[in-house]
Amino acid sequence: MAIKAYRPMTPAQRQKTTQDFDQITTKKPLKSLTRAKKQQAGKNNQGRITVRHRGGGVKRHYRLVTYKLPENLTFTVEEIEYDPNRSARIARVKDQNGVLYYVLADTKMTKGTTFKTGREIEVEDSSRMPLENIPVGTFVYAVELTPGKGAQMVRAAGASAQLMAKEDGYATLKMPSGEVRKVLVTCEASIGTVSNVQHQNVKIGAAGRRRRKGIRPTVRGVVMNATDHPHGGGDGGRHGSGKAPRTPWGQLTLGYRTRHNKKTNKMIVRSRHEGKRK
Repeated sequence: MAIKAYRPMTPAQRQKTTQDFDQITTKKPLKSLTRAKKQQAGKNNQGRITVRHRGGGVKRHYRLVTYKLPENLTFTVEEIEYDPNRSARIARVKDQNGVLYYVLADTKMTKGTTFKTGREIEVEDSSRMPLENIPVGTFVYAVELTPGKGAQMVRAAGASAQLMAKEDGYATLKMPSGEVRKVLVTCEASIGTVSNVQHQNVKIGAAGRRRRKGIRPTVRGVVMNATDHPHGGGDGGRHGSGKAPRTPWGQLTLGYRTRHNKKTNKMIVRSRHEGKRK
């Protein structure tokens, strides 16, 4: 996949880039695997805004992506599709019984290719199997955290984790963030790298394009009134925050660590924050 630039006919097009959709083989999704998606605009069931800067955007249908495929089956890729709800491409696949699924597409999937799931299968691109059956050094994606629950990690466009070691019933994975963590060897993973590798290099380039994605404008705290943000207020012209960076509700941020999940601390061999500013 490549990045496509525009001819600079307007100021916005001078900076804007988009994805190359050559990999996509169909524009129309499968109706039986889509559902209507209501726009929540960042509000909870009480109508309160819980996620700021959300609202508007184009209407979308949700694609029912399967993260836990049945074992011991052979799947054939029928189409590669665009999914407006995620950064990666999705693949429409059919098993040997004629059942259709949506799965995350990897960089090796094309129309007509096949892959298998199960324990006693060959180690090939796109194959899905337990980590205990995958050789050390292999790059994987769509990794389970809990055996049988389905893929929860390494699902974004261009992401892959490397299997570093297997010992005492645990597999050590180097995550895309740089974190090194352990998961049970009975957890399943797919071999390869998630599709749409150049996604992170796309430049939005225009405010309207961002609004169509459902993202509303963000205003800096230092230009607000003191009643609206801890950084706000003050007389005269420009000024700094005057205090450590914090959220509108007073919680320290921009480097302040808020992780309190002690249950899984023992699974993290090396934090993604190591080597960075403390």
